[in-house]
Amino acid sequence: MVNVTNLTEKYIAEHPFVKDCLKRGLINYSSLTRQICLELNLSEEDNFDAVLIACRRFYRKIKAEATIEKKILDILRNSKIEVKNKINAIVLEKDIIFSNLLGIEKEAKKLLETFHIIEGASAITVIASDEFYKKIKGVFKNKIIKENRDLVEVTLKSPKAIETTSGVISYLYSLLGENNINVFETLSCWIDTIFLIEEKDLSKVMELLRF
Repeated sequence: MVNVTNLTEKYIAEHPFVKDCLKRGLINYSSLTRQICLELNLSEEDNFDAVLIACRRFYRKIKAEATIEKKILDILRNSKIEVKNKINAIVLEKDIIFSNLLGIEKEAKKLLETFHIIEGASAITVIASDEFYKKIKGVFKNKIIKENRDLVEVTLKSPKAIETTSGVISYLYSLLGENNINVFETLSCWIDTIFLIEEKDLSKVMELLRF
């Protein structure tokens, strides 16, 4: 037997725009019900009432998310943005001589240049300014898996409340993704959230981050 409630909730959860409009009270329930019946091949005659009730119940479930979203927006409105261009992301094989990489990092930090190391299970990503891209390329030329050049580093410096507020990063990812912004890398350190994007997307990102 088809569980109409589960199918309806799954449909809404998998359609972020529908869920967002539902959460904000912008949905015509009858129209949504007909659309769900159509897309899920449910007989409208037999299932209309059940789907409609499921939609209304789901709204009551997610209504609390509106309060969380307000907290997220309050944090983002009080965040500051820093931008650095001419940033590169270089993916290295895992079996490099790590001390060589740390030596380059030490030099970069002395000059207050951008330099981040992200160590994963199968590779190491280095995020560095142009000044140190050539050094990395020279030392690890046979160990480079992939590189993305001429990126922009956007750093969001948020209030301390970001530590105890869930959903901030997912909200930002949804916002950028819905606007076709590709994020090459993401880092976070305490109250700082860092995104690497293409330079062509910078003006759009700056507009989106004006909360």
